[in-house]
Amino acid sequence: QVQLVESGGGVVQAGGSLRLSCAVSGHTLHSWTMGWFRQAPGQERGFVAAITWNSGNTVYTPSVKDRFIISRDNAENILYLQMSNLKPEDTAVYYCAARSEVSSAAYSTAGSYFDWGQGTQVTVSS
Repeated sequence: QVQLVESGGGVVQAGGSLRLSCAVSGHTLHSWTMGWFRQAPGQERGFVAAITWNSGNTVYTPSVKDRFIISRDNAENILYLQMSNLKPEDTAVYYCAARSEVSSAAYSTAGSYFDWGQGTQVTVSS
């Protein structure tokens, strides 16, 4: 059984940094794409970033590009999201998710991901 477990959330002041982690167990990731999504209260879950596990190709939503970095540790099966210059509008529950690397859907399509973590809260104060 595949498990995705996020950690690293917390409260930080605007301009600060946090690193989220997503530990994956129960499956090897060599044929997967991993993504980060976030959901603020009253809003739909939105795409943040994705990375193809084999090649390391990355894609970001425009609002986080140049502030967030998605990466992975192949040996440890851990996905990361390094977040810098955080803004109050980044406040949300952040989820990691997995899908097949051969999916033809856009990386931002939440429905194309078949496994999800439980989420970790990120709060950015102004």
